[in-house]
Amino acid sequence: MSKQAFYKRCKTQETKDINHQKLTTMVKGYRKKVGSETGGIKLYHNLKTDMINQNINMGRDKFYDFLRLNNLLIKKRKNYVTTTNSNHLFRKYKNIVKDHVPTRPEKLWVSDITYIKTENGHNYLAIVTDAYSKQIMGYKLANHMRTSLCKDALAMAIKNRKYPDEKLIHHSDRGFQYCNPKYTEFAESNGITMSMTEQYDPYENAIAERINRTLKYEYGLKRTIKNTDIAQEMATQAIDIYNNLRSHFSLNLRKPAEVHLNPNIKYKSYRKNKVNLPKLTI
Repeated sequence: MSKQAFYKRCKTQETKDINHQKLTTMVKGYRKKVGSETGGIKLYHNLKTDMINQNINMGRDKFYDFLRLNNLLIKKRKNYVTTTNSNHLFRKYKNIVKDHVPTRPEKLWVSDITYIKTENGHNYLAIVTDAYSKQIMGYKLANHMRTSLCKDALAMAIKNRKYPDEKLIHHSDRGFQYCNPKYTEFAESNGITMSMTEQYDPYENAIAERINRTLKYEYGLKRTIKNTDIAQEMATQAIDIYNNLRSHFSLNLRKPAEVHLNPNIKYKSYRKNKVNLPKLTI
């Protein structure tokens, strides 16, 4: 090898190392801001402009290789416990949205509860999400699982509506909080039609389940938090980031708040092997 070729190779390797250092900083910085478990495709999509500005010429496959070599890929995790207690005497509504898809925001809301560990015991986070835009419309965190927890989350969602004159379905599991007349009567008094899961198929409330997992694993709500006040601050920040900064595959890598105000995408279901699902009509 000539001296010129040797120094050229050294220079190439030096540039590669510098670019990898820049990329590592970019990846960690983006995950710190948007979500600790942001995957490779979303990272590449959202960092591509920054890479060009930094004169980093790297395709998607090489970007994946970089993540793999630097131990930056996201490990798959298993789902854990539920907070549903359907062993009660309240009325259980039929599932009127099964195998149907929403065609606009505020046509279908999904609700669920997830637990948050604190040093003083479990807290619980109730969430109401728009199925079309994936925007979290309302939420409430408290150290109990009473019906008021879910009712307060729904009240926030109703307050945040952008299309109050449109017909709306509320879908949830058959937990006693959602079947309690205090909750159902409040929803129906606001012109909302009730729907509930009927089987133990996780896809019956897949959107709510998936959002619970995302908030816990990507925004630190999975770990044991010092107290309820800190848990409340973390949940508020996580939901704000989720709605306004986190891109979604189901939204063509757009953000929920953006799609909620500009509803021009085709809805994508989480259920696999389902094609030509009928539209949701109410």
